[in-house]
Amino acid sequence: MKLFKSVGSFFALDIGTNAVRVVQLDTVGNNVWSLAHYGYMNIDEKLSASDSEESKQRLGEAILTVVGQSGISTRNVVLGLPSQKTFTTVVEVPITNDSELASLMKYQVDQHIPMSVDDAKIDWSALGPSLRDPKMQEVLITSTAIEYTENRLEFIEGLGFDVIAAEPDPIAMIRSLLPANSQDAQLIVDIGEQSTNLALVFGDAPRLVRSIPTGLSTLVKTAVQNLNVKDEQARQFILKFGLAQDRLEGQVYNALESTLDAFVSELTKSVKFFQTRYPGISVSRILMSGYGMSIPKLSDYVSTKSGLATIQANPWQKVQVSQADQQKILPVASEFATVVGLAQRDTSI
Repeated sequence: MKLFKSVGSFFALDIGTNAVRVVQLDTVGNNVWSLAHYGYMNIDEKLSASDSEESKQRLGEAILTVVGQSGISTRNVVLGLPSQKTFTTVVEVPITNDSELASLMKYQVDQHIPMSVDDAKIDWSALGPSLRDPKMQEVLITSTAIEYTENRLEFIEGLGFDVIAAEPDPIAMIRSLLPANSQDAQLIVDIGEQSTNLALVFGDAPRLVRSIPTGLSTLVKTAVQNLNVKDEQARQFILKFGLAQDRLEGQVYNALESTLDAFVSELTKSVKFFQTRYPGISVSRILMSGYGMSIPKLSDYVSTKSGLATIQANPWQKVQVSQADQQKILPVASEFATVVGLAQRDTSI
């Protein structure tokens, strides 16, 4: 969503399924930042999903606590919007000037978003020339329900903050996970608690953005059923032993294999969609973050099954972090893709 106004300092807020994360960065140079403040607090996943007044109060208290403990003093905040509450697509339109494009997009938006334009908050951004037709250009469209956005903004501003921008999580994660000066096509995969955000990026622009309903909790449920263990033990097995076939006699691997095969199938569908749309461009690799970095041998598994090189992406790669903070962040570092990307947003536009 567009910036409401230009500001100086701000912090980023990511209200996740099971944690609240905040980050404030200082700009050092082009595509380089330093970490000014950060905060992380686990929350009951029911809080972020519930609309009850009690849940809102407890969530608000958690946000105020994590901001206070982080040392952040600015009240300006950039807010992440969960992928389940947003819709993102890329469309092709004829190359034209800015004023004609604005008029053209009114029609395109009505044709492509899955809700009435009267009920949606909509934003769009020109990505540049089409990758397959020199007479066309590509435009990214994002939308979310007005009711959801207004309720979320009212909630955050009721805590005493000034929301200067709101952005879909999958768009924000691209900013932090994509290496600087990337020129080829890459699939970015950020595995969360309940879902996974995917973005197929060429250069520095997204060409396909989607979310699939598979996350760490999906794997935990599968392990509970197949290993006959309790939830917490299943989670510990997955995060400690992962897919190493020489640990626990490969029981975790065997328990998760069918679910992970379906997961990788969704990744390869995205790659095939991209390569069908842009037959002259090959996807070079998969960048994996979130719990994808925390589950041992998962990147190797995805690489073998997909046939694509799969590497762990670091959301802190463009941020200078002190050694002391690195040690503190390390246990949850991979969960910061969205909030770091939000903090890297350019407020000069």
